[in-house]
Amino acid sequence: MSVAGGAEIRVLTLPEVEELVGWAALEGWNPGHGDAAAFRAADPDGFIGCFVDGRFAAGISTVRYGTGFGFIGLYICHPDFRGRGLGRQVWDAGMAHLGGRVIGLDGVVEQQANYARMGFEPAYDTVRWSIERMPALARADAACHAVGEADIADILAFDHAFFPEVRDDFLTGWLQPPRRAFVCRRQGAVAGYAVVRPCLSGHKIGPLFAIDGRTAEDLLKVCLANLIGAEIHLDVPDYQQGFRYLLERLGFKPGFRTARMYRGAPPSLQKAGVYAITTLELG
Repeated sequence: MSVAGGAEIRVLTLPEVEELVGWAALEGWNPGHGDAAAFRAADPDGFIGCFVDGRFAAGISTVRYGTGFGFIGLYICHPDFRGRGLGRQVWDAGMAHLGGRVIGLDGVVEQQANYARMGFEPAYDTVRWSIERMPALARADAACHAVGEADIADILAFDHAFFPEVRDDFLTGWLQPPRRAFVCRRQGAVAGYAVVRPCLSGHKIGPLFAIDGRTAEDLLKVCLANLIGAEIHLDVPDYQQGFRYLLERLGFKPGFRTARMYRGAPPSLQKAGVYAITTLELG
């Protein structure tokens, strides 16, 4: 892509995206198995790295969705190269890739002031809810079941209401193994879906999108029924008060907090149906 001050800035290959996800693991971010390939499918040109003398020094994901939205994540500088401005070089390259789009990110508390100086404004907080060992639950709603090939087109269409832009390339892969996806139908129509993602430590559920609280609860319980004894995490918008109470009743505890921040006008979507976000890395 470019060379600046002896550093090469370019698009990452799949093995390099896998290495960047590995850095995220070392940072304690607990990525999922198979994340790199699924992430890269969203925008193969959106994963950018800085290389110094051939060594991978810093990386970022700047994924373009549709024509008007982008999302930033996986912004990491290798410890051997910190303090040299290399992270800012990949940041600038990523922002150039996103152009004039509305841009979102999930910022940890320590970095929110920095993002604010770059023009990002907070929209809402997201809280990590976790349980160390899931106990057995009552039988889940029979209207919710594992996703089959016949469900995928309907889920892709349903997702459009709850995410700022179409993301079929990403979601088609996200619904596949090693993840497990579940769908709930009401009178034949998709009323919600959720994805369970095996991670380095336990499992994460995300997204969990539903038309109402009852469907969200049914989906959560069908996911949990398949994870008895497992460690489980969800990243839940803090405005979902009723869903938070449900998690508390089930034994989940709140953990670290991030802020969903946007540069530009917050996108229009049915955020009341977002009970757990997809990932902190890709939105």
